[in-house]
Amino acid sequence: MSRKVRADIHLDAIVHNYRLAKAQAPGARAVAVVKANAYGHGAVPVARRLAAEVDAFGVACIEEALELRAAGITQPVVLLEGFFDADELPVIAREGFWPALHSEHQLEWLEQASLPQAIPVWLKVDTGMHRLGFEPEVVPAMVARLRDCSSVSDVLLMTHFACSDEPEHGMTEVQLARFSKLIDELGLAASLSNSAAVMAWPEAYRQWLRPGVMLYGATPFEQSNAVADQLQPAMTLSSEIIAVREVPAGETVGYGATYRCDKPSRIGTVAMGYGDGYPRHARTGTPVVVEGQRTALVGRVSMDMLTVDLTDLPQAGVGSRVELWGGQLPVSDVARWCDTIPYTLLTCLTPRVPRFYD
Repeated sequence: MSRKVRADIHLDAIVHNYRLAKAQAPGARAVAVVKANAYGHGAVPVARRLAAEVDAFGVACIEEALELRAAGITQPVVLLEGFFDADELPVIAREGFWPALHSEHQLEWLEQASLPQAIPVWLKVDTGMHRLGFEPEVVPAMVARLRDCSSVSDVLLMTHFACSDEPEHGMTEVQLARFSKLIDELGLAASLSNSAAVMAWPEAYRQWLRPGVMLYGATPFEQSNAVADQLQPAMTLSSEIIAVREVPAGETVGYGATYRCDKPSRIGTVAMGYGDGYPRHARTGTPVVVEGQRTALVGRVSMDMLTVDLTDLPQAGVGSRVELWGGQLPVSDVARWCDTIPYTLLTCLTPRVPRFYD
Protein backbone atom coordinates (compact mmCIF):
# COMPACT_ATOMS: atom_id res chain seq x y z
CA MET A 1 0.00 0.00 0.00
CA SER A 2 1.49 3.35 -1.02
CA ARG A 3 -0.99 6.00 0.14
CA LYS A 4 -0.83 5.89 3.94
CA VAL A 5 -4.45 6.67 4.76
CA ARG A 6 -5.94 4.01 7.04
CA ALA A 7 -8.61 3.37 9.64
CA ASP A 8 -7.54 0.98 12.37
CA ILE A 9 -10.57 -0.68 13.97
CA HIS A 10 -10.08 -1.85 17.54
CA LEU A 11 -12.54 -4.71 17.97
CA ASP A 12 -11.68 -5.30 21.62
CA ALA A 13 -12.74 -1.70 22.30
CA ILE A 14 -16.14 -2.44 20.78
CA VAL A 15 -16.52 -5.50 23.03
CA HIS A 16 -15.55 -3.35 26.02
CA ASN A 17 -18.13 -0.73 25.08
CA TYR A 18 -20.88 -3.33 24.61
CA ARG A 19 -20.12 -4.79 28.04
CA LEU A 20 -20.13 -1.29 29.52
CA ALA A 21 -23.61 -0.71 28.09
CA LYS A 22 -24.95 -3.94 29.55
CA ALA A 23 -23.33 -3.22 32.91
CA GLN A 24 -25.55 -0.16 33.31
CA ALA A 25 -28.69 -2.32 33.48
CA PRO A 26 -27.80 -5.76 34.85
CA GLY A 27 -30.37 -8.29 33.72
CA ALA A 28 -31.37 -6.36 30.61
CA ARG A 29 -30.50 -7.63 27.15
CA ALA A 30 -28.93 -5.42 24.52
CA VAL A 31 -29.22 -4.98 20.77
CA ALA A 32 -25.82 -4.12 19.32
CA VAL A 33 -26.67 -1.61 16.60
CA VAL A 34 -24.52 -2.23 13.51
CA LYS A 35 -26.53 -0.30 10.91
CA ALA A 36 -24.74 1.88 8.35
CA ASN A 37 -21.86 -0.61 8.13
CA ALA A 38 -21.47 -0.52 11.92
CA TYR A 39 -21.21 3.28 11.84
CA GLY A 40 -18.40 3.01 9.32
CA HIS A 41 -16.45 0.34 11.22
CA GLY A 42 -17.49 -2.67 9.12
CA ALA A 43 -20.68 -4.51 10.04
CA VAL A 44 -19.42 -8.04 9.36
CA PRO A 45 -16.12 -7.86 11.28
CA VAL A 46 -17.82 -6.08 14.17
CA ALA A 47 -20.70 -8.56 14.32
CA ARG A 48 -18.36 -11.53 14.16
CA ARG A 49 -16.33 -10.18 17.07
CA LEU A 50 -19.44 -9.53 19.16
CA ALA A 51 -21.30 -12.70 18.21
CA ALA A 52 -20.07 -14.77 21.15
CA GLU A 53 -21.90 -12.60 23.67
CA VAL A 54 -24.36 -10.30 21.92
CA ASP A 55 -28.10 -10.76 22.51
CA ALA A 56 -29.21 -9.40 19.13
CA PHE A 57 -28.04 -7.08 16.39
CA GLY A 58 -29.82 -4.00 15.08
CA VAL A 59 -29.83 -2.78 11.48
CA ALA A 60 -31.88 -0.33 9.45
CA CYS A 61 -33.14 -2.65 6.72
CA ILE A 62 -33.31 -6.19 5.40
CA GLU A 63 -30.30 -5.73 3.09
CA GLU A 64 -28.09 -5.05 6.09
CA ALA A 65 -29.58 -8.01 7.94
CA LEU A 66 -29.00 -10.38 5.03
CA GLU A 67 -25.37 -9.29 4.88
CA LEU A 68 -24.98 -10.51 8.47
CA ARG A 69 -26.65 -13.83 7.73
CA ALA A 70 -24.44 -14.37 4.67
CA ALA A 71 -21.44 -13.85 6.94
CA GLY A 72 -22.61 -16.59 9.30
CA ILE A 73 -24.19 -14.43 12.00
CA THR A 74 -27.01 -16.44 13.60
CA GLN A 75 -28.25 -14.12 16.36
CA PRO A 76 -31.63 -12.37 16.08
CA VAL A 77 -31.50 -9.19 13.99
CA VAL A 78 -33.88 -6.32 14.69
CA LEU A 79 -34.97 -4.40 11.58
CA LEU A 80 -35.22 -0.93 13.10
CA GLU A 81 -37.17 0.53 10.15
CA GLY A 82 -39.23 -2.61 9.76
CA PHE A 83 -40.10 -3.87 6.28
CA PHE A 84 -40.68 -1.76 3.20
CA ASP A 85 -42.67 -4.27 1.16
CA ALA A 86 -44.90 -7.24 1.95
CA ASP A 87 -42.59 -9.45 -0.11
CA GLU A 88 -39.96 -9.13 2.61
CA LEU A 89 -42.10 -10.96 5.17
CA PRO A 90 -41.34 -14.55 4.10
CA VAL A 91 -37.63 -13.74 4.16
CA ILE A 92 -37.98 -12.16 7.59
CA ALA A 93 -39.69 -15.30 8.89
CA ARG A 94 -37.18 -17.64 7.27
CA GLU A 95 -34.13 -15.77 8.55
CA GLY A 96 -35.37 -15.09 12.07
CA PHE A 97 -35.43 -11.30 11.81
CA TRP A 98 -37.45 -9.19 14.24
CA PRO A 99 -39.10 -6.27 12.42
CA ALA A 100 -40.17 -2.98 13.91
CA LEU A 101 -43.77 -2.13 13.05
CA HIS A 102 -44.48 1.57 12.79
CA SER A 103 -47.37 2.08 10.35
CA GLU A 104 -50.85 0.83 9.55
CA HIS A 105 -49.88 -0.44 6.08
CA GLN A 106 -47.24 -2.68 7.62
CA LEU A 107 -49.77 -4.14 10.03
CA GLU A 108 -52.19 -4.83 7.18
CA TRP A 109 -49.46 -6.63 5.22
CA LEU A 110 -48.69 -8.72 8.25
CA GLU A 111 -52.34 -9.61 8.80
CA GLN A 112 -52.65 -10.69 5.17
CA ALA A 113 -49.45 -12.72 5.15
CA SER A 114 -49.19 -16.49 5.32
CA LEU A 115 -45.79 -17.14 6.87
CA PRO A 116 -43.97 -20.43 7.48
CA GLN A 117 -43.56 -19.43 11.10
CA ALA A 118 -44.76 -16.61 13.33
CA ILE A 119 -42.37 -13.76 14.04
CA PRO A 120 -41.78 -11.40 16.99
CA VAL A 121 -42.74 -7.79 16.31
CA TRP A 122 -41.31 -4.64 17.89
CA LEU A 123 -44.24 -2.22 17.88
CA LYS A 124 -42.99 1.36 17.63
CA VAL A 125 -44.74 4.03 19.66
CA ASP A 126 -44.49 7.70 18.74
CA THR A 127 -44.06 9.35 22.14
CA GLY A 128 -43.12 12.74 20.73
CA MET A 129 -40.36 12.49 18.15
CA HIS A 130 -42.96 12.32 15.33
CA ARG A 131 -40.80 10.41 12.91
CA LEU A 132 -42.10 6.83 13.04
CA GLY A 133 -44.61 4.98 15.17
CA PHE A 134 -48.21 4.79 16.36
CA GLU A 135 -49.77 7.42 18.58
CA PRO A 136 -50.02 6.15 22.19
CA GLU A 137 -53.83 6.22 22.23
CA VAL A 138 -54.11 3.70 19.38
CA VAL A 139 -51.40 1.33 20.61
CA PRO A 140 -53.72 -0.91 22.71
CA ALA A 141 -55.83 -1.56 19.62
CA MET A 142 -52.70 -2.30 17.56
CA VAL A 143 -51.50 -4.74 20.21
CA ALA A 144 -54.89 -6.48 20.17
CA ARG A 145 -54.70 -6.89 16.40
CA LEU A 146 -51.17 -8.25 16.61
CA ARG A 147 -52.19 -10.75 19.27
CA ASP A 148 -54.95 -11.95 16.97
CA CYS A 149 -52.56 -12.23 14.02
CA SER A 150 -51.40 -15.77 13.25
CA SER A 151 -48.14 -14.45 11.81
CA VAL A 152 -47.07 -12.83 15.11
CA SER A 153 -45.49 -14.81 17.94
CA ASP A 154 -44.71 -11.99 20.38
CA VAL A 155 -45.06 -8.22 20.76
CA LEU A 156 -42.55 -5.83 22.30
CA LEU A 157 -43.02 -2.07 22.60
CA MET A 158 -40.32 0.38 21.57
CA THR A 159 -39.88 4.11 21.24
CA HIS A 160 -37.05 6.51 20.43
CA PHE A 161 -35.96 9.55 22.39
CA ALA A 162 -35.53 12.90 20.69
CA CYS A 163 -33.35 14.62 23.30
CA SER A 164 -31.74 11.96 25.51
CA ASP A 165 -28.31 13.39 24.67
CA GLU A 166 -29.38 16.60 26.44
CA PRO A 167 -29.81 15.56 30.10
CA GLU A 168 -31.33 18.91 31.10
CA HIS A 169 -33.97 18.82 28.35
CA GLY A 170 -37.47 18.10 29.60
CA MET A 171 -38.54 16.22 26.48
CA THR A 172 -37.16 12.91 27.72
CA GLU A 173 -39.30 12.97 30.86
CA VAL A 174 -42.36 13.68 28.72
CA GLN A 175 -41.64 10.77 26.40
CA LEU A 176 -40.78 8.45 29.27
CA ALA A 177 -44.05 9.24 31.06
CA ARG A 178 -46.12 8.59 27.92
CA PHE A 179 -44.37 5.29 27.29
CA SER A 180 -44.41 4.10 30.91
CA LYS A 181 -48.18 4.56 31.03
CA LEU A 182 -48.54 2.17 28.09
CA ILE A 183 -46.19 -0.39 29.61
CA ASP A 184 -48.18 -0.36 32.84
CA GLU A 185 -51.42 -0.77 30.91
CA LEU A 186 -50.29 -3.50 28.52
CA GLY A 187 -47.68 -5.36 30.55
CA LEU A 188 -45.35 -5.91 27.60
CA ALA A 189 -41.57 -6.06 27.42
CA ALA A 190 -40.06 -2.85 26.08
CA SER A 191 -37.04 -1.06 24.64
CA LEU A 192 -36.35 2.65 25.08
CA SER A 193 -32.65 3.15 25.69
CA ASN A 194 -30.43 4.32 22.86
CA SER A 195 -26.78 5.11 23.69
CA ALA A 196 -27.52 8.41 25.41
CA ALA A 197 -30.31 6.90 27.49
CA VAL A 198 -28.11 3.94 28.45
CA MET A 199 -25.54 6.36 29.82
CA ALA A 200 -27.73 9.09 31.31
CA TRP A 201 -31.30 7.88 31.87
CA PRO A 202 -31.51 4.84 34.18
CA GLU A 203 -35.26 5.53 34.50
CA ALA A 204 -35.57 4.35 30.91
CA TYR A 205 -34.04 0.90 31.38
CA ARG A 206 -36.38 -1.89 30.42
CA GLN A 207 -35.88 -5.42 29.09
CA TRP A 208 -33.87 -4.36 26.01
CA LEU A 209 -31.19 -1.70 25.52
CA ARG A 210 -30.16 -0.40 22.07
CA PRO A 211 -26.55 0.85 22.26
CA GLY A 212 -25.38 2.36 18.99
CA VAL A 213 -22.77 5.08 18.79
CA MET A 214 -21.40 4.22 22.23
CA LEU A 215 -20.27 0.84 20.89
CA TYR A 216 -17.78 2.71 18.77
CA GLY A 217 -16.38 4.77 21.62
CA ALA A 218 -18.02 8.06 20.69
CA THR A 219 -20.04 10.14 23.10
CA PRO A 220 -23.35 11.74 22.06
CA PHE A 221 -23.00 14.34 24.84
CA GLU A 222 -21.57 17.84 24.68
CA GLN A 223 -20.63 17.69 28.35
CA SER A 224 -18.76 15.12 30.40
CA ASN A 225 -20.62 11.96 31.40
CA ALA A 226 -19.36 9.38 33.90
CA VAL A 227 -20.20 6.41 31.68
CA ALA A 228 -19.10 8.03 28.43
CA ASP A 229 -15.75 8.79 30.01
CA GLN A 230 -15.17 5.01 30.23
CA LEU A 231 -15.70 4.37 26.52
CA GLN A 232 -12.77 3.23 24.40
CA PRO A 233 -12.41 4.69 20.88
CA ALA A 234 -12.91 1.95 18.30
CA MET A 235 -11.38 3.72 15.29
CA THR A 236 -8.07 5.47 14.69
CA LEU A 237 -8.14 7.41 11.42
CA SER A 238 -4.64 8.34 10.32
CA SER A 239 -2.41 9.33 7.44
CA GLU A 240 1.03 10.91 6.86
CA ILE A 241 2.64 14.20 5.97
CA ILE A 242 3.51 14.00 2.27
CA ALA A 243 5.05 17.46 1.78
CA VAL A 244 6.25 20.46 3.80
CA ARG A 245 6.23 24.11 2.70
CA GLU A 246 7.89 27.15 4.24
CA VAL A 247 5.24 29.84 3.71
CA PRO A 248 6.07 33.55 4.24
CA ALA A 249 3.91 35.79 6.41
CA GLY A 250 1.02 37.24 4.43
CA GLU A 251 0.76 34.33 1.99
CA THR A 252 -2.37 32.18 1.79
CA VAL A 253 -2.86 28.43 1.91
CA GLY A 254 -5.39 26.27 0.04
CA TYR A 255 -8.48 26.77 -2.11
CA GLY A 256 -10.20 30.09 -1.87
CA ALA A 257 -7.18 31.64 -0.11
CA THR A 258 -9.24 31.51 3.08
CA TYR A 259 -6.24 31.12 5.40
CA ARG A 260 -3.49 33.75 5.51
CA CYS A 261 -0.31 33.13 7.49
CA ASP A 262 0.18 35.82 10.15
CA LYS A 263 3.86 34.88 10.50
CA PRO A 264 6.42 32.77 8.62
CA SER A 265 4.86 29.31 8.83
CA ARG A 266 5.76 25.72 8.23
CA ILE A 267 2.83 23.99 6.54
CA GLY A 268 2.46 20.24 6.17
CA THR A 269 0.30 18.60 3.53
CA VAL A 270 -1.55 15.45 4.65
CA ALA A 271 -2.89 12.71 2.39
CA MET A 272 -6.49 12.96 3.57
CA GLY A 273 -9.45 14.80 2.12
CA TYR A 274 -13.18 14.83 1.61
CA GLY A 275 -12.78 12.03 -0.94
CA ASP A 276 -11.85 9.92 2.07
CA GLY A 277 -14.78 11.20 4.08
CA TYR A 278 -12.95 13.86 6.08
CA PRO A 279 -15.37 16.81 6.18
CA ARG A 280 -14.72 19.61 3.72
CA HIS A 281 -16.36 22.05 6.12
CA ALA A 282 -13.78 21.43 8.87
CA ARG A 283 -12.72 24.88 10.04
CA THR A 284 -9.23 26.26 10.37
CA GLY A 285 -8.24 25.32 13.91
CA THR A 286 -9.74 21.82 13.79
CA PRO A 287 -7.34 19.71 15.88
CA VAL A 288 -5.09 16.99 14.50
CA VAL A 289 -2.27 15.08 16.18
CA VAL A 290 1.15 14.95 14.50
CA GLU A 291 3.82 12.75 16.06
CA GLY A 292 1.83 12.65 19.29
CA GLN A 293 1.34 16.42 19.57
CA ARG A 294 -1.76 18.44 18.84
CA THR A 295 -1.71 21.04 16.15
CA ALA A 296 -4.39 22.38 13.81
CA LEU A 297 -5.77 22.21 10.32
CA VAL A 298 -5.33 25.40 8.26
CA GLY A 299 -7.14 26.35 5.08
CA ARG A 300 -9.80 24.40 3.23
CA VAL A 301 -9.92 20.64 3.03
CA SER A 302 -9.59 19.48 -0.59
CA MET A 303 -10.60 16.18 -2.15
CA ASP A 304 -7.39 14.27 -1.45
CA MET A 305 -5.38 16.51 0.86
CA LEU A 306 -5.52 18.87 3.79
CA THR A 307 -2.94 21.19 5.32
CA VAL A 308 -1.79 21.52 8.93
CA ASP A 309 0.39 23.94 10.86
CA LEU A 310 3.82 22.47 11.68
CA THR A 311 5.43 25.76 12.74
CA ASP A 312 5.81 24.67 16.37
CA LEU A 313 6.62 21.04 15.51
CA PRO A 314 10.17 21.18 14.10
CA GLN A 315 10.54 17.40 14.50
CA ALA A 316 7.65 16.74 12.10
CA GLY A 317 8.29 16.23 8.43
CA VAL A 318 7.56 14.06 5.42
CA GLY A 319 6.44 10.65 6.68
CA SER A 320 5.27 11.88 10.09
CA ARG A 321 2.16 10.11 11.26
CA VAL A 322 -1.01 12.18 11.55
CA GLU A 323 -4.00 11.11 13.63
CA LEU A 324 -7.25 12.68 12.44
CA TRP A 325 -9.21 11.08 15.29
CA GLY A 326 -8.74 8.15 17.63
CA GLY A 327 -7.20 7.45 21.02
CA GLN A 328 -5.22 10.70 21.10
CA LEU A 329 -7.99 12.83 19.64
CA PRO A 330 -11.66 11.98 20.35
CA VAL A 331 -13.86 12.08 17.27
CA SER A 332 -16.28 14.24 19.27
CA ASP A 333 -13.60 16.96 19.53
CA VAL A 334 -13.25 16.97 15.76
CA ALA A 335 -17.02 16.98 15.29
CA ARG A 336 -17.42 20.15 17.34
CA TRP A 337 -14.98 22.01 15.08
CA CYS A 338 -16.91 20.77 12.06
CA ASP A 339 -20.31 21.85 13.43
CA THR A 340 -21.54 18.27 13.25
CA ILE A 341 -21.77 15.13 15.38
CA PRO A 342 -19.52 12.06 15.70
CA TYR A 343 -22.13 9.89 13.94
CA THR A 344 -21.65 11.87 10.72
CA LEU A 345 -17.87 11.69 10.73
CA LEU A 346 -17.80 7.93 11.36
CA THR A 347 -20.50 6.93 8.89
CA CYS A 348 -19.25 9.18 6.07
CA LEU A 349 -15.81 7.59 5.88
CA THR A 350 -15.54 6.32 2.30
CA PRO A 351 -14.47 2.89 0.97
CA ARG A 352 -11.26 4.52 -0.26
CA VAL A 353 -10.00 4.34 3.34
CA PRO A 354 -8.85 0.76 4.03
CA ARG A 355 -9.92 -0.71 7.37
CA PHE A 356 -7.47 -2.78 9.39
CA TYR A 357 -8.74 -4.88 12.29
CA ASP A 358 -7.02 -5.73 15.53
